[in-house]
Formats: sequence, structure tokens, C-alpha cells
Amino acid sequence: MKHYLTLLLLCCLWANAAFAQKARDLKQAGHFIKLANTLRALDKPQDAINLLERALPTVRGKDTYLEAVTCELLGMAYNEQGNAINADYYLNVALSRYKKLNYVASAWAVNELSRDMAGKNLYAGIQFGSSDVKLAIFKTKYESDFYEKDIKSKVEVPNNVTLFADASKSFRAERDALRICLDSIRRYNIPNERIFIVFSSDMKEGFVRSPENKRRLYEQLSRALPNGMLRIDTTLTPDREAELFTIGAIPRKVWPTTSSLNIGNTATLGGYFDDGANRSFHSIDVPVGLNTLVSQIDAKRSSNLDAFKREAPRVIKAIADSALTSRFRSVGPGLQQRKTVGLGGDIALAIVTYLHPERAGITAVPITKEDIDRFKHLVMDDYRALTRPDLGGIDDPAVRTKAEEDVRTLQSGLNEKQLIAGVLWLETLMNAYSTKAAPKRFVFVRNADIGWVTGKFLETINYEYESTIAKGAIYTR
Repeated sequence: MKHYLTLLLLCCLWANAAFAQKARDLKQAGHFIKLANTLRALDKPQDAINLLERALPTVRGKDTYLEAVTCELLGMAYNEQGNAINADYYLNVALSRYKKLNYVASAWAVNELSRDMAGKNLYAGIQFGSSDVKLAIFKTKYESDFYEKDIKSKVEVPNNVTLFADASKSFRAERDALRICLDSIRRYNIPNERIFIVFSSDMKEGFVRSPENKRRLYEQLSRALPNGMLRIDTTLTPDREAELFTIGAIPRKVWPTTSSLNIGNTATLGGYFDDGANRSFHSIDVPVGLNTLVSQIDAKRSSNLDAFKREAPRVIKAIADSALTSRFRSVGPGLQQRKTVGLGGDIALAIVTYLHPERAGITAVPITKEDIDRFKHLVMDDYRALTRPDLGGIDDPAVRTKAEEDVRTLQSGLNEKQLIAGVLWLETLMNAYSTKAAPKRFVFVRNADIGWVTGKFLETINYEYESTIAKGAIYTR
């Protein structure tokens, strides 16, 4: 500690002496620049600025690279002070100098700093499903040569979205849901060209049956988002939905070892990307979800709960025998080669929330066979205890608040029959994926419920970035 304090004192004395004069030559300017960066690390941005402003006149016009570095550090130091105007000015100067030198990597890094400071790395996604509308505000982060998502905000609109117009031929549910989403987006000043809208595959099927409904809804969306380009994807098929879900829910860096699986209300979708140069996607599409399972188990809608519990295992086994075997054979060997399965869907959220509420702040939570067995026991024999977990042992207030929100969402969104059918279906899927020779690890991925629009967002900006860089340009949108 004594040595550290002595070194810090010497640095400060050197800095004070340097502040009194401009750099004599490029060598001394280089010393000033290096010391300024050290002072930034010591949380002394103003001292760093004083040094850099004395180095800048000496390097300007004489050494373009040192001028770029000096302006970059000035931009960062001013940003640390909260001076956005000066920070933006110096970062733009640094960017122009790096471009002049054709230092693409340095130019890209400075451009990312500028985008982050200006809020240009914020995007919005609106995901229309047949029964809900979800909004997410994304902040990009560059990782492993690929943009990843950082979700700043997420909203689920409680409107019951219908595919059919009312007597006035207006899509009131979609209109109101979109308005709620747009009100949230406006707080972040996100322009239309960075708003992505995606319709689920089941909505697309409704549009096929009624093209006029699609036209009228699209017109209403266009009026709600005036003065700008709209990124509306109404082309999703089940296979495409599975692909976008995988892009949005599973980080690219783990694609070689991880497949995806999402249990929705009407379908179970998933798949994996192979390791080839084109990263082809291999999908699984089973037209069975929580609601369809309940409907088939409770065919006459009159079974009491005890009868439902007895009938559920038999019906789910029959569905699995007819629906899963052929699809697993056709999806390709890569599915078994991937040791981890990333899970999405309400039943996976229910298992994690009810059994492990203390993990509400964790993005990826493993679900084990023991979890499945315990959940089955509780949902069959002690439903009240299952759905009212004890949150008193959670010390972190933020984690406890998140757990409370998740519990409320599940209590209002999933009933007892859906939980019974869901856990039996997930158990069946886990058994189908795993073999004695190749057991699988199943991990619930939080926020996977906005996987389609997240995937569309990531796919688009990464394509734009990669194609722009391939041309030797800088990605600035």
C-alpha cells in the first residue's frame, strides 16, 4: 500500500509539473497521453483532460494516429464528467482520423462509444402473438464478433388480441396494445427505423384465411407509426419462428453445444444451428402446446380434476408416440450431439419460479429431473403450496420483487390443468432428448418469451453490421 501511495504521489507531481506547459515534442506528448489514460483509471478525468489538451497541439497535423488517440481519450474523459457535447465532438474527430488511416477496428470501437453515448444502440421490438403483445427495449453489446442483446425493459400488454375486426372494422385490441407499446418506446426516443414488429406464425395463418383483415391491420399499424420506415415481419412460419426463437434466446457463442426448445400455448418449437459455414438451422415443430394438451386431455370439457390427472399421462404418451418420434428422426444428428437444451415457455418459468424463487435474478437456470419429480408431486397433491412459494428467505430486495412479479404472472396466467399437462409434456420431451449414452442438460432461459422479435432484431443488425464491415465501411445506423 505504501509503495502504491508513493507511486500515486509521483504521478500527481509529474502531472502538476506537466500542466504548466504544452508538450515540447512528440515524445513528451506520448508521455502525457499515457499518463492521462492512467489518471482516467484513477478517476481523475479533469487532470487527464488538462494533460491531453497540452498534448493535442503538438500532435495535431504531425502524427495522425496520436491525434486520434488523444481525441478518443478526451472524448472518454469528457463523457466521464457528463459533458456530452465535448465528448461527442472529440470522439467524432477521433473517428475521422481513424477512418483517414483506414484503421477499421479502432474506428469501429470509437463509433460504438459514440452510439452508446447518444443512445443509438437502443432498439425496440413488438411481438404480436394470437393472445398477447409483448414489448422489449434492447441495448446492443458487441461480444464474440456478434451483437448480443441487453434487455433494458420488457412489457406484456394484457389485451386479448383478436385477428378479426369488430363491427366498426377496427382492430381495437391491436390498436390499443400498440399504443401502450409506443408510449413506452417514446420515453427512449427510439426512431421508427429501430423498431421491429413481428407477427407470430399463428397470426399469419389467420391472415391467410382473411387477407382483408391483414390489410386493414397493417394500415392501422402504419398510421400508428407515421413518418418513418416500418420493420414489420408478417412472414413467420413455425420453422422460421423456431429459428428466430433460437437466435433471440440462445447466445451465439454457445450454438455449437446448445439447442433450443420452446413450449408455447399451441406448439412446441426448437432446433439448432449446425457448424457449417452457412450455419443452417434444423428445426423441430410439434403442433402441441399447453392449451392443445389440456383440450385433448379434457376433450369434453367436463372432466373433474381427479379424472384429468388420471387421463393426462395416457393422452400425453399417445401424443408423444405419434408426434415426437418421426420429428426426432428427421431433424438430424446434431440434436443429440448438443449437450445443452435452452428452454423457453411458461411451464419452464413456472418450474423455476415456484421451486426456486431465489433464482429470479439469474438468466439461465438449470431444470433437473429432481425438479420435475418435485413439481409433479406438488401439482398433483399440494397445488396451493406449489403456487404460493415462501419468498421470505430472499434477502435481495430486487430479486424478491422480481420473484413476486413472476409468481403473480403465473398465478393469473396458468391454471392447475395447464401446469399438470405442461410438466408431463416437458418430462416427456426431456426423456426423448436424453439417452443413457448422451444425457442432456436442460436450462431455462429467462426472457425467452420475446425470442421471435429478439431474433429478428439480432439477425437484422448483425447482417447490416457484417455486410457494412465487409465493404470496408463503418456501421453507424
